[in-house]
Amino acid sequence: MVGNIIENNVVTISGTIVSNLLFSHEVYGEGFYYFLLDVPRLSDSADKIPVTVSERLITRQKLEIGKVIEVEGQFRSYNSYNNEGNRLLLTVFAREINFLEDEKKIKNPNQIFLNGFICKKPVYRTTPFGREITDILLAVNRPYNKSDYIPCISWGRNARYSESLTVGDNIKVWGRIQSREYQKKLESGDILTKIAYEVSVSKMEVCSPGTQTMEEPSGDEQTPMEETPV
Repeated sequence: MVGNIIENNVVTISGTIVSNLLFSHEVYGEGFYYFLLDVPRLSDSADKIPVTVSERLITRQKLEIGKVIEVEGQFRSYNSYNNEGNRLLLTVFAREINFLEDEKKIKNPNQIFLNGFICKKPVYRTTPFGREITDILLAVNRPYNKSDYIPCISWGRNARYSESLTVGDNIKVWGRIQSREYQKKLESGDILTKIAYEVSVSKMEVCSPGTQTMEEPSGDEQTPMEETPV
């Protein structure tokens, strides 16, 4: 995925398209569209991950519901301003799309590598089931003085260790992108179901003197089903 270029934000996801292609925005005459990709986990469940794609990547084959594809790109964040206030939106920005013949041939459907800087004090907590989690907000630099702000979750030993990290620390993380539903109570009293996206960290490296690399077991045992957003 990386080749000869050192990248600080590399994503590969594979799965089945489960939504129609919708127009997102236009930049300098180039149109961008988005859709949802159903990315399988090791269990029978799946993550529905939003993908943003340039019109220049969709000229040969159509991106239709039911198509199985592999997407290579970056995990990016955007600020959305609406009636709910400022909201951070996350999407996989596609650089390359490959069409696959069979979903059963997908081997590693969800991989991400990030190299960034902690921009908020990590928050350690335990779930109602006693699992140790630390929430990390990672700023990953992008060209033209821009940054992507990516929520990450570390587990077990990584959670205990990353709790001691401070704002400005440079870390590398490997893992997968996950989606989860949560409920938000509105002022009217109604309950709104929303989806949050984050990186579930399986391996972490602190880029400083005395560099340490820590790795947790990969797989669906890392999936948080009970936590609520912070």
